Amino acid sequence: MNWFSRSLRIGLSTLQTAGARGPVSRSIGQRFTSTTTQGKSKSSSSNATPILIGSAILSGVVGYTIARKDTSAPSSEVVQGRRSQFGKYGTPQDFVEAVKELREAFKHGEDVVTTDPDELRIHGFSENDHHPESSHSVIVYPLSTEDVVKIVRIATKYRMPITPYSGATSLEGHFRANVAGGICVDMSHMKRILEIHEADSDLVCQPGIGWVEINETLKEKGIPLFFPIDPAPGATIGGMLSTGCSGTNAVRYGTSKAEWFLNATVVLPSGEVIKTRRRSRKSSAGFDTTKLFIGAEGTLGIVTEVTIRLAPVIPTTVAVVHFPDVRKATEAVIEVMNQGVGIQCVELLDDVFMHAVNLYGQSSRKWPELDSLFFKLQGHSQESLQESAKVVKEVVERHGGTGFRLAKDSKEADDLWHDRKNALYSGLALVEGSRGWSTDVCVPVSRLPDLVYETKQDLVNIGLVSTVVGHVGDGNFHALILFKTDEELARARDAVHRMVERAIKLDGTCTGEHGVGIGKKEFLTEELGEGTVELMRTIKRAIDPLGLFNPGKLYPDELPSKHEMAHKGNK
Repeated sequence: MNWFSRSLRIGLSTLQTAGARGPVSRSIGQRFTSTTTQGKSKSSSSNATPILIGSAILSGVVGYTIARKDTSAPSSEVVQGRRSQFGKYGTPQDFVEAVKELREAFKHGEDVVTTDPDELRIHGFSENDHHPESSHSVIVYPLSTEDVVKIVRIATKYRMPITPYSGATSLEGHFRANVAGGICVDMSHMKRILEIHEADSDLVCQPGIGWVEINETLKEKGIPLFFPIDPAPGATIGGMLSTGCSGTNAVRYGTSKAEWFLNATVVLPSGEVIKTRRRSRKSSAGFDTTKLFIGAEGTLGIVTEVTIRLAPVIPTTVAVVHFPDVRKATEAVIEVMNQGVGIQCVELLDDVFMHAVNLYGQSSRKWPELDSLFFKLQGHSQESLQESAKVVKEVVERHGGTGFRLAKDSKEADDLWHDRKNALYSGLALVEGSRGWSTDVCVPVSRLPDLVYETKQDLVNIGLVSTVVGHVGDGNFHALILFKTDEELARARDAVHRMVERAIKLDGTCTGEHGVGIGKKEFLTEELGEGTVELMRTIKRAIDPLGLFNPGKLYPDELPSKHEMAHKGNK
């Protein structure tokens, strides 16, 4: 562990204890101020106690403190022994009192606070994943940043876990409830576009709006711009930012972790509201605090407003080609990507998936049931599109590609691409009554042929029906494994673990775009190393000393220390 992490840990252990007792100042000798969304500050008259983290980081090299405003802290008896995932939460009676206070705080809003059993189940369960089911204690539907602040302060007062929820397209259990229960903050009612700046190619919106709705609105208004990050159609901006996702357009436009989120308004665990940066396209003012929250999965704050970049709409067309195996298909992609032609997307659909498309019956054509590549080509004129198609055709045919087909018009291009976008539903139709385990990994593009080929062989050997589909232009691919029984589920889980281990050994990642959540956190230390993971935990402890924000997600479970193990053994 380096000196920075070691020094922070010294101070943070003190901070956690102080966080359970009362307010902590965020600067030496300065009273805590909470910034409102109007940019005004309101001073607190609390008896805030300054905490210097890590002895000012080696004798004053860096002074750093964290604020937590708690206007009505519970009694010492209630507080005793209850702290976060690093300790305990409030008691069941505390949670009852918290729900009462939430109802009182939002008594003028219809159905803002609910404990309806059906609502609780919907918000704590997903058909998209296979993680243990658990239930939130209450669902709250905020309409503004101020509403979220109220929720956070009540959660802090009663030490109640708090989990953001929005589009519910998660595949890794991001919105699962904590085992102790807690508050589910459903952001789906905060779904307005607040400002459109066409001249600046950006847009300000609330987190509950979906990327599809944004692009439809821009098209309806005749604005020739779009937001190019395109995961599942139901994904919302807040969830996309929080998981760092991407989609089919990543080859051309990159991912959520690029520059598509210019800034975010965030409610911190302290109840303070911050805006991560201004709206200018570029800034070198300090490190990028916007990116601190991209991929943090709601563990560091709740996003209530986002400024996103937009891209110009450029004409596209679609081409499809078939291969004798996935290795030749992925090798062809590597060469195509190095030609410099206008490629927006490159998607691999294996032979089983192509069979599924035919079986599903939604396609207007009968496909050869071979491993196939779908290209979305991009260009400002028909001439440039035709030239790109010519280059792609020459390359893929050198790698054994056959039946190259270029859409004759925009309608056929849409139809061809629609078959690709039906991947999940087509795959699930292969085995009647089955459920699907959908997962993804990503590796350097040059390592992709080996990874895809070996994974496909592994999936054949386990005796379960599975499909492979991927954004192969950036080294990312997905597997959908179908199962019906618990024994088959166990086989699917083992295969997913082998797929992840294989990707990490090839200098890749356990999750290309789905996020970590519950499902992938056990692989994070192997992928990133203990030092990097500990730095992530250090940031989490600093910003959320009580550990109330989306606990149990993203950060790997900490192993007991030698001292703890020895103490346990002596009992």
